[in-house]
Amino acid sequence: MLCIGVIALQGDVSEHVLAMQRALQGRGEVLEVRRAGQMAQCDGLVLPGGESTTICRQLESSGMAEELQRAAWSGVPILATCAGLVLVSKRIEGDGKVRPLGLMDIKIGRNAFGSQRESFEADLEVQGLEQPYRAIFIRAPAIVEVGEGVQVLARVGEAVVAARQKSILALAFHPELTSDMRFHQIFLKMLEA
Repeated sequence: MLCIGVIALQGDVSEHVLAMQRALQGRGEVLEVRRAGQMAQCDGLVLPGGESTTICRQLESSGMAEELQRAAWSGVPILATCAGLVLVSKRIEGDGKVRPLGLMDIKIGRNAFGSQRESFEADLEVQGLEQPYRAIFIRAPAIVEVGEGVQVLARVGEAVVAARQKSILALAFHPELTSDMRFHQIFLKMLEA
């Protein structure tokens, strides 16, 4: 029985829990990870969207930042969305407030598409998917540079909005807000590797 942990410090936690329960279709459970020590029982982890500065501070003060880094380095699959994408990066363009976890060789532009008012939806051509994926972007970041070993999965214009490196799947959008489970299925397949 699989156990997927959703880092439940701030952000759209309940939406991720419900979406992952739908994707699992009874093949596992979803655990809301609220304190250090809980990640060890998880086969995969979700780092949700929210406010990246707040999540960063809470990860550090709780001791969960190091725990998340150890999990990633040991190959535990991680689905990072929106603010989660910002946090797994190595570098953040022009930002000193958030100290990224350095898990993925990417550079991020925070709020790359504008403020909350400029939130939008877009049909993405995604590498490996036959049909376009309707993505929801809310005050979204974008990947502005990718390092060696990073697989680009989708773009909006020149901006990379979905990428994978080893056990990390990072998305600038919110797959938990749609009924399309294809990115969740990609993530769950990563647990089989």
